[in-house]
Amino acid sequence: MSGPWWYAWGGLNHALFLAINHAAGGWLWDHLALWGTAAGDHMLYPVYAAVLLALALKRPNWIAVQAVLVFLVAYLIDWAIVSGIKPWLDFPRPPKALGAAAVHILGRAEYVHSFPSGHTAFAFVLMASLLPGAHWVLKALLVLFALWVGWSRMAVGAHFPADVLGGALIGLLSAWLAAQALRLLGYARAKR
Repeated sequence: MSGPWWYAWGGLNHALFLAINHAAGGWLWDHLALWGTAAGDHMLYPVYAAVLLALALKRPNWIAVQAVLVFLVAYLIDWAIVSGIKPWLDFPRPPKALGAAAVHILGRAEYVHSFPSGHTAFAFVLMASLLPGAHWVLKALLVLFALWVGWSRMAVGAHFPADVLGGALIGLLSAWLAAQALRLLGYARAKR
């Protein structure tokens, strides 16, 4: 299997991808995957930022303004890490690594810059930034959102599980770094 040991997992990375990518089909399944991918697009950052800020100002018991500030900073860290790693490693995406005929592709096929999943990194930045201090309902929705986006990237045929795991870890790290930086600057994070 292609890639270093930490990426190929002795062939398990490709096997898990194929199992997830071919798990089910049908209109609803395919559209859930497409919608998850659309929802995790980092180009929606300004929209998410505006909605979250409005929610924090209107319902501070649901989400703290400080958490939104963590998200704003964490996204920049995430973007810098992901955009730096993707071209440097330049791992092939599933259609190139396995052949397009072996992959259930939804949407536009992509062939290069597989690691890490930027969509997953963005979704996990959003989740990890907002979880502390959030209302329990919002916490549950954030976790489901991040998992949905990660699953969708494999379901549409765009990423391997290692890409999704890498994106999730980068998202978590970015949120943690942002929270630490803001804490050092005197912005405390809400605890609940």
